Order: sequence, then C-alpha cells, then structure tokens
Amino acid sequence: MAKFDFDDIKRRMNAAMDDLKKEFTGLRTGRASASLLDPVMVMAYGNLAPLKTVANISVPEARMLTVQVWDRSMIAAVEKGIRHAELGLNPVVEGTNIRIPIPDLNEERRRDLTKLAHKYSEQHRIAVRNVRRDGMEKLKALEKAGEIAQDEHRKLSDLVQKETDATIARIDETLANKEREIMQV
Repeated sequence: MAKFDFDDIKRRMNAAMDDLKKEFTGLRTGRASASLLDPVMVMAYGNLAPLKTVANISVPEARMLTVQVWDRSMIAAVEKGIRHAELGLNPVVEGTNIRIPIPDLNEERRRDLTKLAHKYSEQHRIAVRNVRRDGMEKLKALEKAGEIAQDEHRKLSDLVQKETDATIARIDETLANKEREIMQV
C-alpha cells in the first residue's frame, strides 16, 4: 500500500527555491564574482555541461573575470556559451584564457538583469506548480485505488496547495529583493 509523502513535496518545492537563490547569485550587481558564470552551459564533448566543469574561473580584479579553459579545443565552445548565456558579457579570447570585462551597470543593463531575474523566477514558479501537479495526481490515484478516503484526499490537497502558495510567495519575495538590489545605484 503506497502512502502519500507530503515531506517529499515540500522537499522538492524547497529545492526549487534553493535553486532560484543559486541562480540569483549569478546576477551580481556591483563587483565581478565567479558565481556570475554559474548559469553558463557549454557544449562539451557532445553534451551540455556547466562552464566550471571545463574551465577554471577567477576574479583578478573588481571588474574582470578570467576563464582558463583546460582543453584548448573547448575555447570556442566556452566563448559561445558565455555569449549565449544572456548575461550581457563580451568575452575576449587570449590563448587558452578568456578575459571577461564586467561592464558598468547603466539603466538599460539594470533593466536587462531585472528581466533575467523575472525569467528565472517564472521558471521556478513553473517547477513548483509541476511538483504541485505531481502531488495532486498522486492523491487522485490513491483515492481512486481506495487507499485514502475522499476527506483525507481533500485535506492533503489543501496542504499541498498551501505549500505551493507559500513557496510561490517566497519566490516572489526573493525576486522583489533581487530587483531592489539590481536597481540600487
């Protein structure tokens, strides 16, 4: 007899929230940070891989990042990955190193970063709703199989919905905080 695991639903929703916070660390506003390149994915040996798995990222000065690619044949792929990550960065290739100057944040760049933050938030809201949908389908299947009563189904559905609403509210609050941080001059 399978039982409904509400803790698993909470864990998966919290994982989406944690992932969003990790994505937001890549949206730095003031200084250069190696985590700025965390969302960058690179086509490596036929697979999409995070940049940090094929290169070393360092911060030699406040407005500069350097990426040292381990495999010379990967330089073009790394440069392409950085350009296509929608971070507004223009990498400069120098041998096996790639220098990435961090531009000053003008009003337009701040708006672009805010749009990117909204995009990340929406992706994570969708992930939370997908967890909710999985939970509701599981409850429906358990009720149909006669393993839980209709009252218990309704009670657990309400719990899942409340957790969904709370997680989405936390996502919105995190987005609002990040937006304030980005727009602060």
